[in-house]
Amino acid sequence: MKKFFIFSFLIISLAGVSAQDSITYKVPHQLSFEGGYRYVLSVIDRSAMPFVNNASHGYGFLFDYGWKVSGFTKDKPNIFLSVPIGYTVMLADDAASNSISMLNYGWTVRHEIGKNNKIVPFAGYGLLLNTLKMKGTDGGVMGHQTQFEFGANMNTSSKLKYFAKIQYSYNSFPKLGDSKRIHFQYLDLRVGVRF
Repeated sequence: MKKFFIFSFLIISLAGVSAQDSITYKVPHQLSFEGGYRYVLSVIDRSAMPFVNNASHGYGFLFDYGWKVSGFTKDKPNIFLSVPIGYTVMLADDAASNSISMLNYGWTVRHEIGKNNKIVPFAGYGLLLNTLKMKGTDGGVMGHQTQFEFGANMNTSSKLKYFAKIQYSYNSFPKLGDSKRIHFQYLDLRVGVRF
């Protein structure tokens, strides 16, 4: 009986391999570095003691390592799956408020809309984790970030691709001592380079 299962497993495995496309591709990778401006669209806090800290704008940068998962033929546009890590600082608006810093990392997917043009638009989606820390407060909180981005790559004759994008993010963080969460909505304007 044991030999039958081993034999069946081998036959099914070989059948699956032979049914796949016979062309294999080396998966290219792409590195990106970006930086830019962040603006807070809204802070939603429905707890008994609302979050009061005015830090409505800041700056951030991000490094991204991506793998091309589609677009290996001339007729299909490129799709990249990437792992970003970034850091953002939100500056205090007044003396009574504190600056906020965030470390973020996670997964993003970027779809290029078009192929082999000088300017290639793209749309992206990301799910990230954030560690939020506030100046003057010990420790930090972990939260999540959902982001949508739209932009364009500017292809050059070299391996460098410059890009600009606009990004909307929705973040959610726990509030210690309360069952309600704090929600932030951000708008980012970023520029960068891919190689």
